[in-house]
Amino acid sequence: MRVVVAGATGTVGSELCRQLIPAGHEVIGITRSGAGAKRLRDLNMTAVIADVMNRDSLLSALDGVSADAVIHQATSLKRVPTSHRDLYATDALRVRGTANLLAAARQVGAGRFVTQSFLFGYGYGDHGDALITESAPFGRPERGAFDRHLAAMRSNETQVLGADDLIGTSLRYGVFYGNEPSTLRLFDLSERRLLVAPRRGGMVSFIHIEDAAAAALAALENGRAGQAYNIVDDRPVGWTTYLNTIADMVSRPRPWRVPNVLLRLSPYLGTMMVRCNLRLDNAKALSDLDWAPLHTSIFTGLREVAAHRASGEPSA
Repeated sequence: MRVVVAGATGTVGSELCRQLIPAGHEVIGITRSGAGAKRLRDLNMTAVIADVMNRDSLLSALDGVSADAVIHQATSLKRVPTSHRDLYATDALRVRGTANLLAAARQVGAGRFVTQSFLFGYGYGDHGDALITESAPFGRPERGAFDRHLAAMRSNETQVLGADDLIGTSLRYGVFYGNEPSTLRLFDLSERRLLVAPRRGGMVSFIHIEDAAAAALAALENGRAGQAYNIVDDRPVGWTTYLNTIADMVSRPRPWRVPNVLLRLSPYLGTMMVRCNLRLDNAKALSDLDWAPLHTSIFTGLREVAAHRASGEPSA
């Protein structure tokens, strides 16, 4: 297929592009910069310079382009968000950016559309010990500061899954990690003994970026119209366990434990790490998409990151 990838130079998008080519697909990557365009061309991809948030610019840049599918992996996040404001640009991408990319998909003649979604669309609260399936409410308001983010995730999915002229699918990703800047920064902080961990952290589902990209490729080829899929590994873990494991990988003492109330001083990050319990069920993705995570837990995934980091090779 000829595939337009929005966010082609981002963490998941760049890994996805690397997997699309050997799978026999042709990639048309959207990037906002000349440097990003050069990176794509160096990897034998077609580069389109455009701002997804500017509909006229986007459609003009894609004028004359034909494609079979569009994959939305665009995000404005450069690091782990700590405040609500950190998410506002990504919220806008999930609302207006999605609408613009759907218009672009129709212009280029695409029949498929895959969009990036996120586990916190199920809510920023304690969901208990049960595994959450795709039938659970998604994007439901909570009457607080998180409603802006929940509404954006809901809008993204409503637009894509409700598009009756496209085979639209949504990937509800777990927390990303892997050989990428945010995870590597945690390794660096751990080596310097600057990491802290909640005394009682919440449980969440994670996904390695290579497995996240592989799921997007699988959804491109096998996703069913109007369906959302939980894209997570097989073993939810607590934030404290996650941070402890990173310390173990670099042979440093485990992070200082801090009272949960102190983490809540960071309005977004604190809630995400302390209040949320989100264990997602990936059975539907395994069944429908013919996909399974190669990194079945953070324990194997972080070991691989540590080995890559020790080798001195550049990060993804």
